Amino acid sequence: MSSSATREQNEPIVKARNVSKTYSTGDHTVDALRGVNLDIYAGEFMAIVGPSGNGKSTLLNCLSGIDTIDSGNVYVDGLDIHALSDRKRTAHRAKRMGFVFQSFNLIPVLSAVENVELPLLAAAVKPGEARKRATEILEKVDLADRANHRPGELSGGQQQRVAIARALVSDPAVIWADEPTGNLDSSTAASVVDLFADLHKFGQTVVIVTHDPSLGDRADRIVEVLDGRVASDGSDSSKGEQRDPSGVQTGAETES
Repeated sequence: MSSSATREQNEPIVKARNVSKTYSTGDHTVDALRGVNLDIYAGEFMAIVGPSGNGKSTLLNCLSGIDTIDSGNVYVDGLDIHALSDRKRTAHRAKRMGFVFQSFNLIPVLSAVENVELPLLAAAVKPGEARKRATEILEKVDLADRANHRPGELSGGQQQRVAIARALVSDPAVIWADEPTGNLDSSTAASVVDLFADLHKFGQTVVIVTHDPSLGDRADRIVEVLDGRVASDGSDSSKGEQRDPSGVQTGAETES
C-alpha cells in the first residue's frame, strides 16, 4: 500500500498543530520551531531533513514529548501529550514510542539482551516474559548470537542494531530515530538503513532525522525543515506529489 493510500484511509497517529519552541540563553533568543503543522500516519517511513541548526532534532523531540513546547498542540493516538503531566507523558512515551539515537545510549555493564529487555522491566513486565521478548527481537535484527555480549564487545553497527531492538521491544506505534547512522561507516550504515526499510515493509511507522542521503532516498516521505518551519513535505516523490505544511496534499499527480 502506498503512503498516500495509507493517509487517505486513516487518521494520523501523530498530529502537530501550530507548534512553536523558543530557546533562550542570556539575552539571546532562538525560535527553534515556528508554528509547525504536521501529520504522521501509521506505516509511514518519514525522513526529516535540512541543514544543521534549523530545527530537525527539536521537531522530533517536541513531537515525541521528550522536550516541551511553548505553544500549539501535539496529539499522539488522539492524546494531547503536552497537556499531560510529566509522569503521564513519560508513561505514554514508554508505552507507545521507541527511540534510536546516534550515540546508541546502551548501558555498558549490561549485555545486549539486558539492554533490550530494560524498557519492559521498567514497564513491570515479568522478567521471564521480558527476556523472551528481548531474545525474539534480537533474532529479528540478526543479533541472537550476540545476546550475551556487552556493548564494548560489539561493533558500532551491532550496537545500533541493539538500540533498534530496544526501540522495537515494546511494540511501539512509532519509532523516532535521530541521526541513527551518524556514527557509522558507510558500509555499516547501509545495513542499518536496510533494517529500517525492512521494518517499514512490515508496517512499522518510522520517523528519522538524518543528513544521510541513503536514508532519505529510502523513505517514502521527506519533510524538509528550514528556519524552524516545514519548508517542504513531499511524498511518493517519484510521482511528483507534495503536501503543504498543514497536511493537505497538493502536487502534479494524485492517486485514484
